[in-house]
Amino acid sequence: MKYINQATLKQTIRVRPDNSFKGTYGHITLVGGNANFGGAIIMATMAAVYSGAGLVTTLTDPANKTSIHAQLPEAMVADYHNVDTLTSSVQGADVIVIGCGLGTDAEALAVLKTVFKTVTPEQLLIIDGSAITMVATEHLSLPDARIILTPHQIEWQRLSGIKLADQSDVARNQTVRDQLNAIVVLKSHRTQVYTKDDVYENTAGTPAQATGGMGDTLAGMVGGFVAQFANKENAVAAAVYAHSAIADQLAQNQYVVLPHQIIHHIPQFMKQNEADK
Repeated sequence: MKYINQATLKQTIRVRPDNSFKGTYGHITLVGGNANFGGAIIMATMAAVYSGAGLVTTLTDPANKTSIHAQLPEAMVADYHNVDTLTSSVQGADVIVIGCGLGTDAEALAVLKTVFKTVTPEQLLIIDGSAITMVATEHLSLPDARIILTPHQIEWQRLSGIKLADQSDVARNQTVRDQLNAIVVLKSHRTQVYTKDDVYENTAGTPAQATGGMGDTLAGMVGGFVAQFANKENAVAAAVYAHSAIADQLAQNQYVVLPHQIIHHIPQFMKQNEADK
């Protein structure tokens, strides 16, 4: 097993070249946030933007449009009920993040199936939250794309069949990862990242992070990092570490760390840990 630490950041976060433009840093489409769980997609969208993604589009329930614009004028917002809009937005993205606050009803399942039908092998697809649950309960095949799964332990149990008590068995987790042919970010107090050849364990993190929205924030950060940085495995690992390391810093002076607080510190943290010129 390898360990994710500050060195991972230096190997990943590059100094931005002078001739950059927004297209240099990737186009992300995020899909999620039903009428009851808008906060999840708002946090994921904010995390993607604050992580430095060049262009961010969020497909969500119209109930969330005003809130997203108020929080984040940098993001574009559209209605995921419109199949043509959903399809074209997915087609135009380098990275798609689906599942944050999406829900598991028939409407959510239809959205998920549309995204799965639309993505291509060249695209990165990050599957989070309720989208993972629907893959498990509806026995959906993963699409032909570059898949990143970000389950918490209960979602991993649903998807893999490995019970909570047995998830410390790295070999079993890796076997399922190989069957899924995906990068798996198995979230816990010491999150592990399973790739084709290696297993990485996060060395940062605090119980102050034990609050709603942390996973949505991480999904957005993973999207932002993989959109920008060439080595995708390093990008995932760096996002995992940055998410926790920022929380560690904040937890020195507060009992609970909230996801939006982590989000607002991402740009400064990345600047402090970019590669040496």
